Amino acid sequence: MGATECENCHALVHANQLERIAAEAKALESKGELRQAREQWLMSLPLLPRESKQARWIRDHTLALDLAADRQQAPESENKWAQKLGPAGPVAIVLAKSKAVLAAVFKLKFLLSFAAFFGIYWALYGAAFGIGFAILILIHEMGHFIDVKRRGLPADMPVFLPGFGAYVRWRALGVSAEVRAAVSLAGPLAGTIAAIACALVWFKTGSGIWAALARSGAWLNVLNLIPVWSLDGGQAALALSKLERIGLLTLCIALWVILGQSLFFLVAAGAGYRVFTKDLPPHPSRATTFYFATVLTCLALVMWSLPEQAFGVR
Repeated sequence: MGATECENCHALVHANQLERIAAEAKALESKGELRQAREQWLMSLPLLPRESKQARWIRDHTLALDLAADRQQAPESENKWAQKLGPAGPVAIVLAKSKAVLAAVFKLKFLLSFAAFFGIYWALYGAAFGIGFAILILIHEMGHFIDVKRRGLPADMPVFLPGFGAYVRWRALGVSAEVRAAVSLAGPLAGTIAAIACALVWFKTGSGIWAALARSGAWLNVLNLIPVWSLDGGQAALALSKLERIGLLTLCIALWVILGQSLFFLVAAGAGYRVFTKDLPPHPSRATTFYFATVLTCLALVMWSLPEQAFGVR
């Protein structure tokens, strides 16, 4: 992505466009259309230096608009349900007023889904592997969550889908392809670090459970980096040019052939497919290419350094 300010005078490169966006956002705010105003303000973030005062102000302001929009909609919703429920209307209003309590209850879905996720793998592979594997998935998802939050964007805590995986819901409207890619790769990066940590413990102790966790964690992160659909690799590929996708394809073939890791054939196949798709970005990101390649290479080395291990041990 291009520079957002002049290197010599530090003037904003997109000043005119930023003024237009700000004017439209303020007009929406004056009409009470707070959700639309929030999305309009977010469109200006990719045009500003990330740590500038303007960017910080916009991130704070959009969060305030989000909260204000929630408060704005509450009375209308309460009256609507009160009218529909007749004599039970007052009960509906009381429950609506307890929004903070209900929100806290719904946030328990993170803990409850995590417990269910852990329970399934405990039943299949034993307590040690079950809790270790669940923590590895949590670390991966927290990589996404932390990267989103540090950018000042709203995100929910991870939700686990027992037997399938997990996800972090966040709002990406007005965010560049490069930022989307960075958020997508933050999870596999965290997962890679966790897999390396498990491998180091195995090297030190010789305990098979740590080798199983390291290999399983690395295997799932590689699988998630296949550049298709809504997988992390698929989102990251949106920031790559055709030439960069060819480079990714070449790297995956090399990791497959040289290190003997057949899983990389699937990543190579996905990269080959993305060479011919028409979703090329207007501003390709070399930084994303380097990021993607580094995470893949580290994961390949982790898998290569470990003994062939079944998925989980008892």
